[in-house]
Amino acid sequence: MVEFAPEKRKNSDDSLWAVVAVIGRVIRIAEVFPNRNAALHDQAWREAEVRAYAGFLERSGQLIPRYTVRPIRRADLPRRWKPLPALGFLNGNL
Repeated sequence: MVEFAPEKRKNSDDSLWAVVAVIGRVIRIAEVFPNRNAALHDQAWREAEVRAYAGFLERSGQLIPRYTVRPIRRADLPRRWKPLPALGFLNGNL
């Protein structure tokens, strides 16, 4: 009997890391990066920006966005996708 080693995933140019903004049921890709560390750094920056405005968001009755980092393929990006500002939801960009 011949055993085959499991196929290792290759790092292709198609794989990216996305910072995803979630407000209620709305999910948007905020930014994409070629590596996870850059995405984690951007996530931390976005969360710090939201924390700075947390009082204002609560007083105005707005939901506070949550940010996560997920792997994504370039083909999964919407056709006219543009980066989302950290507080872009305040301007109706989310």
